[in-house]
Amino acid sequence: MKRLLLVFGVTVLMAGCGSSVKLDGVPVEDKAGTTVSQQGADGSGSAVGKGGVTSVDIGKSAQQAAIPAGPRIVYFDYDSFVIKPEFQSILEDQARFIKADKGRRVAIEGHTDERGGREYNLALGQKRAEAVRSALGLLGVVDSQMEAVSFGKEKPAVQGTDESAMSRNRRAEISYR
Repeated sequence: MKRLLLVFGVTVLMAGCGSSVKLDGVPVEDKAGTTVSQQGADGSGSAVGKGGVTSVDIGKSAQQAAIPAGPRIVYFDYDSFVIKPEFQSILEDQARFIKADKGRRVAIEGHTDERGGREYNLALGQKRAEAVRSALGLLGVVDSQMEAVSFGKEKPAVQGTDESAMSRNRRAEISYR
């Protein structure tokens, strides 16, 4: 009896997951407004990209491509949120880029190595993010364009317990939104 109910339940579940919508031969409309039919190698109309080129909306892609290619990471010493002088040029470049477009938004993500408790690392990561935010503010970036957030030790850049790996995890990353 249990098997019969199990088979019946699985059958009802599978029937509920089915779809009667036909996906073969669905016309695709490109940005120019013309309709393009998808024709597969077997004539069924299911393959896409058989040598045709369509236009691409690069509005958001162009903005992402315009992000400076240089470094966007500031590294910190152990148990510190003091920005070292060697990272001043990175902050100046990023500030110049952010100020160029008043609509540009940036998140500054603070990170720590794995040593210490969760709450302590979240607080330290926040202090690192706020230190970078403050430095960018002193360089003329409007406060409303920046957001400081801490990930603590939750998102390590490098796995490992040696000093080299931990030093790469003590950082603040500038991320464009």
